[in-house]
Amino acid sequence: MPLHCCVSDLEWVSKSRVNTQAVLKRAQQIQSFRLPKKQWQAAWLLRAVTCIDLTTLSGDDTPSNVQRLCLKALQPIRSDLLQDMDMHHAGITTAAVCVYPSRVSDAVKTLKAANSSLPVASVATGFPAGQTPLQTRLEEVRLAVADGAAEIDIVINRTLALTGQWQALYEELVQFRTACGNAHMKSILASLVSMMAGSDFIKTSTGKEAVNATIPVAVVMSRAIRDYYIRTGYKIGFKPAGGIRTESLVWLVLVKEELGSEWLSPELFRIGASSLLSKPLLCMCLQIYHHVTGQYAAFHELPLA
Repeated sequence: MPLHCCVSDLEWVSKSRVNTQAVLKRAQQIQSFRLPKKQWQAAWLLRAVTCIDLTTLSGDDTPSNVQRLCLKALQPIRSDLLQDMDMHHAGITTAAVCVYPSRVSDAVKTLKAANSSLPVASVATGFPAGQTPLQTRLEEVRLAVADGAAEIDIVINRTLALTGQWQALYEELVQFRTACGNAHMKSILASLVSMMAGSDFIKTSTGKEAVNATIPVAVVMSRAIRDYYIRTGYKIGFKPAGGIRTESLVWLVLVKEELGSEWLSPELFRIGASSLLSKPLLCMCLQIYHHVTGQYAAFHELPLA
């Protein structure tokens, strides 16, 4: 896949500045917007579900819990609730399942057995620290792709970013882009450099940090995506991930306000949601249940698979 731009003008990166007060003010405005209610809320919630990367990144992952994750991704909302909303023929699934490289083949096998084309994503490049040697990180990407991963969530070399070595970071990311082949590349983080090097998405965080996805950070990243689109004509996706406790619909409002309705699709927007017990997905299911029944669900009424 070619790079997204013919500009290797890394001065754009070094000259970029963030007006922190303006960002915080905009974040406050977005969080104060009135959210849709009733059937409009249900429609937005269903859209949010279709943008989820349902993820398990635990040290004790096994083929069986990856299988459960895949089955949950294929039917994230109870069929009777979809029936009541006349959405049972809409094919509501999450956007992808995301696993460690060693579990990619398990996910691919499960989804193939279910006759599903749902993509498998994999974290790679020494996730989450990215502190392994470059050749090891590149080989990890190649192996994940060979096992069937259609999307790769890479971790940038943060040392290069923190020390302002933008050219070296760009060159490293280009190698990751090449290793991905036809697989989509989601980069954590260094937004502009990652986009220049051919990333299909930029992602807020690994989810393993003390501070992960926040609305102010999302404002900065979405503005970078918009500026990049204006300058190059390429649309880059956005993925908030890690510690998402804000009302899920706020993220959709942010994307709609900052990037436009065209970004509100799995092709350009993802929500990272970790494990079968993910708070974002569980909250969406609870809200949909309440919309359909007028009652609040007991935990056992929302089966995990």
